[in-house]
Amino acid sequence: MESKIQHSIAIIGAGPAGLMAAEAAIQGGGRVDVYDGMASVGRKFLLAGKGGLNLTHAEPMEAFLSRYGSREAHLRPLIKAFGPTELREWAQGLGIGSFVGSSGRVFPTDQKAAPLLRAWLHRLRKAGVVFHSRHRWQGWDENNALLFDTPQGIKTAEADAVVLALGGGSWSKLGSNGAWVPILAERSINVSPLRPSNCGFNFTWSEHFRTRFAGQPVKTVGISFTDAEGEEHSQLGEFLVTENGVEGHLIYALSAKIRDTIEALGVATPRLDLTPGRHLKSLVSALSKPRGSASMAKHLQHKARIDGIKAVLLRELADPEDFEDPVRLASVIKSLPLRLTSTRPLDEAISTAGGVTFEALEEHLMLQALPGVFCAGEMLDWEAPTGGYLLTACFATGKAAGEGALAWLTEDKK
Repeated sequence: MESKIQHSIAIIGAGPAGLMAAEAAIQGGGRVDVYDGMASVGRKFLLAGKGGLNLTHAEPMEAFLSRYGSREAHLRPLIKAFGPTELREWAQGLGIGSFVGSSGRVFPTDQKAAPLLRAWLHRLRKAGVVFHSRHRWQGWDENNALLFDTPQGIKTAEADAVVLALGGGSWSKLGSNGAWVPILAERSINVSPLRPSNCGFNFTWSEHFRTRFAGQPVKTVGISFTDAEGEEHSQLGEFLVTENGVEGHLIYALSAKIRDTIEALGVATPRLDLTPGRHLKSLVSALSKPRGSASMAKHLQHKARIDGIKAVLLRELADPEDFEDPVRLASVIKSLPLRLTSTRPLDEAISTAGGVTFEALEEHLMLQALPGVFCAGEMLDWEAPTGGYLLTACFATGKAAGEGALAWLTEDKK
């Protein structure tokens, strides 16, 4: 009987992409070591699932793939191979059932990340995967050995193939700090600059507004926006007022286009519709009625149903002259400008745009300039909205990179 080919694969980064790469790589029967800079694995995964782990999304595949924008063509074969259906089946194999929420988002039955991670790590360790915590990757030494900064000092490790799954540049306290960028740049790897994605934006509120209303949600509003290329975008939902600006699902949904427009033009001006579903003509008619001795606040409340945070936001963003004419007031209620000139810092963003470009990779996510080194997850140059799309692509690219490393070693040693 022919003996199995023996090899060693190092996975650097123990988030979803790295762990999935390890699961794929261990199928080859060799040694698989997972290195992570944190004290425990899956820190960002656990925090992302704190309010309910959104694993994936149940919408039709073509709509799902469209969420990846300009990188759809690169991610398509990977997600087709391991997409929402396969991901749910994989979780079921760990004893974790799932359900589809009203929005189409898919969650574990108990909505928690910890049980899934525990079951997964148990299966990986049982399969032979070896974990090394508090190992911060520093690159390679002169003999091409992997370098790690550990509590015991600098250590080296040998591996026949390497999968880098080091994340992007957001949430650095959980390990994704982008420290790998200069390491790869020194090896002439093409890395697109890391930028915030699914992020908030800065806005200078008045002191009164900031101190009294920061932290309040603005519910059921519309947002419309024309990007730098003249394309129209619109969305319905809610967002959060913060001390420094705005964030939340409605903002995140358009954050990539808003960010790109700011980079191109220096400013982006989304417009808020405080009364979605109500026609402008109806609103003008209602606001044109005499208010008598009623205050403007009461008039807005009774005729336009504008009160609470919406009323304060209207006062904050509209010109005083807008309140003197019902036509002008109705128009600004339906199209309240929010002038944005900068994103919040990268470290605050939910995810990262930019990273290792797909043009620097071969078909199976191996770096063309570094044979035997593969990349996966958020350190690749793609982005997607929240809603399960981020995790799905991390799992899919992790699996592809792990399988790619295994195939490369097998082919290389034949």
